Amino acid sequence: MYLVRLIYASRARKGFGPSDVEQILEVARKANAQKGITGMLCFNGYNFLQSLEGSRTAVNELYRHILEDERHFDTTLLEYREIIARDFDNWHMGYLGLTKENQALLLRFSNNLEFDPFKMSGATAHAMLCELSATL
Repeated sequence: MYLVRLIYASRARKGFGPSDVEQILEVARKANAQKGITGMLCFNGYNFLQSLEGSRTAVNELYRHILEDERHFDTTLLEYREIIARDFDNWHMGYLGLTKENQALLLRFSNNLEFDPFKMSGATAHAMLCELSATL
């Protein structure tokens, strides 16, 4: 079995709110635990950045499901690669909303304080998610 990491960005549809994020996390954590998927989700109210880790089959199936989810759009694949070890093995779906407290971290990985994962490379997005996960 190969382990893979998939990182994507997407935009929330209008009307998407905190209760929607809670619902996604609740469902994802249960389903991901059963499928051996780990990962990290970052959301600022408009943009999503998510990393998924697991078997190639499980991650591919989940990503197909994500592409069909109508709660978001403009889904863009930033990185897909085989990995030796997981970076988010402590979470079936870790979550961190971007706030003023962690906004300074954005400056390390972006040219401004605006969170726009569509302007990040896969490597930059991965590094930022790893840094953010260390704050949980």
